[in-house]
Amino acid sequence: MVRSFDELPERVPVRVHGFPFFSQKTGTNSGESRGSLDLKGRNAASSWKLFRPGAASPPYHFGMRPNRPPTLTIDATLLKAGLRLAVGLSGGADSVALLRTLAARGKELGLVLHAAHLHHGLRGEEADGDLAFARTLAAELGLPFHEARVDTAAEARARLEAGQTGPGKSAETIEEAARRLRYGWFRQLMASGEVEAVATAHTRDDQAETVLAKFLRGAWTEGLSGIHPVVEFPEGRILRPLLTSTRAEVELYLGSLGQNWREDSSNHHLTFTRNRIRHELLPLLESWNPRLREHLAQMASLARDEEACWQAELARLGPQLLLPGRPVRGGGRAAGDLLAPSLSIDVTRLAALAPALQRRLLRYAAEELGVAVDFPATEALRTLALTGRAGQKRELAQGLRAERTPRELRLAILPVAPVGGAVAAAAPEYTVTIPGEVTAPAFVLRLRIEADAPSGLAESPSPAPRRTATLRNWRPGDRVRLRYSASPRKVKEVLERLRVTGSSRALWPVLELDGRIVWMQGAEVEPVPGICITATSQESFGAALPPMGISSGG
Repeated sequence: MVRSFDELPERVPVRVHGFPFFSQKTGTNSGESRGSLDLKGRNAASSWKLFRPGAASPPYHFGMRPNRPPTLTIDATLLKAGLRLAVGLSGGADSVALLRTLAARGKELGLVLHAAHLHHGLRGEEADGDLAFARTLAAELGLPFHEARVDTAAEARARLEAGQTGPGKSAETIEEAARRLRYGWFRQLMASGEVEAVATAHTRDDQAETVLAKFLRGAWTEGLSGIHPVVEFPEGRILRPLLTSTRAEVELYLGSLGQNWREDSSNHHLTFTRNRIRHELLPLLESWNPRLREHLAQMASLARDEEACWQAELARLGPQLLLPGRPVRGGGRAAGDLLAPSLSIDVTRLAALAPALQRRLLRYAAEELGVAVDFPATEALRTLALTGRAGQKRELAQGLRAERTPRELRLAILPVAPVGGAVAAAAPEYTVTIPGEVTAPAFVLRLRIEADAPSGLAESPSPAPRRTATLRNWRPGDRVRLRYSASPRKVKEVLERLRVTGSSRALWPVLELDGRIVWMQGAEVEPVPGICITATSQESFGAALPPMGISSGG
């Protein structure tokens, strides 16, 4: 009886069920598992335990097990040989793992690798340590290192004070500001020509958290598509080659390398929505379905492909179903007002479409006008188009107005009235010398004023002094004399007769000369002798406005 490992012979045959037996001398197959195992030495006891009854069967000889370096799965299809690629290196586990694996495979993939770190001006000394760590790691790997600093909190405040918040939002969060600044810097880096693309280290865990966060906010399909593997910018591409790997795999990979990383203390603050999802909601949901993260990542892939298909279909159908401006007598269509670009949809053709396509088309039309509509707004547009009466209107967010006509649903973007009713102060004033020309971006137009010499003064040795006119926004109390009118009328009444109501009248240009309004958009004003005024749309210089926009005198 063998009492200890020391009493065993140096090599003994061991049966391993499930593996064929190969003679070490002849290589013949006896059909039964048998091999030799060195049971002495440091790992003898653990080796013996591997062959206890019920244990998984390893290869028949440990000497045949390959000694492979640790690897991490990346999507190499995103990477082309010769690509000058910067890795966004925050110092966290994900970005460190991505940099290490790309550096290890750099020659194989033919990459010209760089590292890039943005100091966000948050977290004080901890952020300084992140920068020093990233700089040191890049130096150890022999990689060019790019760094920059921003003051995220100050940038967020400045954006709020300037009123540059997103649709329907009162302020930009610190997280949103940091992301905006980070990707802005990435674009600057690509624009410099030093790199062609930037790789970020988003993992499958990040994808799951993003999809769940978008779902909680009520996202459409494009929102559920989560983090895209590739984002195209004019300056270059943002790549996410780590989306198929998990955070656990990342940390296992770094542990096998003996590579440390930095921990962002703010990642544990439950005041941030993403952290609550990561530390509270996802673990709770995983008690119901342990494969939830995998399924959320799959949902993102499905939504991304679905959205791409929809966008291709809308690009095909949109030009066929969306009509610019409004119809005019005698056929054809008139372009939208200078201050109110518009699109129209035939309600009969819209009603013939499936509800899913109706919603897509309405959202597509709003997006063409620069407005993102949510589900309630989309349903309001559908209801107005399918069951509304001619003359009904709806004022929606971001200056979008919908109007139902007998045959169409007309969408227009109107200028939003300034807070407090300070209409007159909302737009700048432009001074023009007569004769002369003025371009007014605030009114999206150009005015040209020509003057005829008075009869009998053509040979006058001293020319008359040049006069100046002012192009400005209308003001309460302004009066204008229309052509063939017996007396001046209030501009407000003229706008009402022109059916210019609500927010559309907040910005309406008039031209004042010697205290008198001599031109008004959309109205035929009594001409001034010796002056000819021509208005041209700034959107299409060279095309004069309709006759109602021209005032001339003889």
